[in-house]
Amino acid sequence: MHQPTPAAQPQMRFRALLTITAASAASLAVAMGIGRFAFTPVLPMMLHDGVVDLESGSYLATANYLGYLAGAMICTALPRSSTRQLTVAIRLGLIATALLTAGMAWQASVFWGPFRFLSGVVSAIVFVFTNDWCVRELARRGKPNLASLMFIGPGLGIMLSGLAASGMVAAGWRASDAWLAFAALALVMIACVWPAYRRSAAELPAPTAAASATRTEHQGAVTAQSQQADKTPRESSSEMAVFAVAYGFAGFGYIVTATFLPVIARDALPGSAWLDLFWPILGASVVVGCIIGTRAPPWIDYRAALIAAYLVQALGVALTLAWPSVTGFVISSILVGLPFTIISFLAVQEIRRLRPHHVSRFVGLLTVTYGIGQIAGPPLVGILVGQVGSPSLGFAIALGVAASSLVFGALLFALMIRLWPMPKTDPYRR
Repeated sequence: MHQPTPAAQPQMRFRALLTITAASAASLAVAMGIGRFAFTPVLPMMLHDGVVDLESGSYLATANYLGYLAGAMICTALPRSSTRQLTVAIRLGLIATALLTAGMAWQASVFWGPFRFLSGVVSAIVFVFTNDWCVRELARRGKPNLASLMFIGPGLGIMLSGLAASGMVAAGWRASDAWLAFAALALVMIACVWPAYRRSAAELPAPTAAASATRTEHQGAVTAQSQQADKTPRESSSEMAVFAVAYGFAGFGYIVTATFLPVIARDALPGSAWLDLFWPILGASVVVGCIIGTRAPPWIDYRAALIAAYLVQALGVALTLAWPSVTGFVISSILVGLPFTIISFLAVQEIRRLRPHHVSRFVGLLTVTYGIGQIAGPPLVGILVGQVGSPSLGFAIALGVAASSLVFGALLFALMIRLWPMPKTDPYRR
């Protein structure tokens, strides 16, 4: 069998790293950007077509978020000990995402709720399994830190779906046409990433000496950190409880804007040429925020960084109320989008510090509290609009509550810093 020359090995290694990160990002773009968040730019089209009203649209969004929570819980029981199990689940999930997206074009609206629920389930499974696959493959090549780049995917998906929806609205498309177009876009992206999941674990190269040394060094640091954390089990348990609650407020704080931004813009700025551009601006900001977040220095207190991220997003959520203009909505979209993945990234890093031997378990706990926060947002809008009789006032109250929840979450992190300061010598943060 032909062996690559030493000169060709760096190029092949770079190509493999690029393939893994690009495939992971594209998979998240399909599962999250289309499977979950394509609903946001399509909702105004559904309202225009008269196939839903604001209240029923809110409950369709809630069905998707319920599905995401259910999918995250299902992931704890699904086997993923081998690369083959991961790749099979990812492929099936991506295909299911495209089919469920196309199903939303069916005129039998009684099925829309189940379709959105199942789409949420599938998106959670693809998210978790893609994350696992990407980290494993990159770790085998000694570059686990590159895994954070996969979180560019949701932002790219949001941006693409927003730009596509903008063109569809300009062309006078119906919502059913938009759903079919998004399903086709998902299939194209799936075809591009399909070969990346073809290789089994047996076909992969053995870890390099550098990778093994890095892993051994990291495990030593993790063990030392675990011993230090075990000295205060009661405080650690309380800290994790407060952490989970604070993270849940992030799920509630962003979801009103993330679900209804184009609808809110149409209500505040009727007739503006910018109405369908705020959502892709938010998506582009998610990409930029992901790149910024992954460059966070390891010596910082991640809780302080989370406070900053929460307050930035709270300002973005509230800005549409204080500054209901094109400029205000553009800045709001940027401020809401920038911390979108940074918050999740920083939270996982803090979990790695607090519970280095049980990262998956506690990330699952955070996913549950975050999911509960997401689920509460859309029904709140539907109830408020129904009670006050005015979409403008209903959105204003919901956005005010959402921004306040982010501020309260930031205060909880400040409380954590005061009650549980970082140890002066933290082996995880070398």
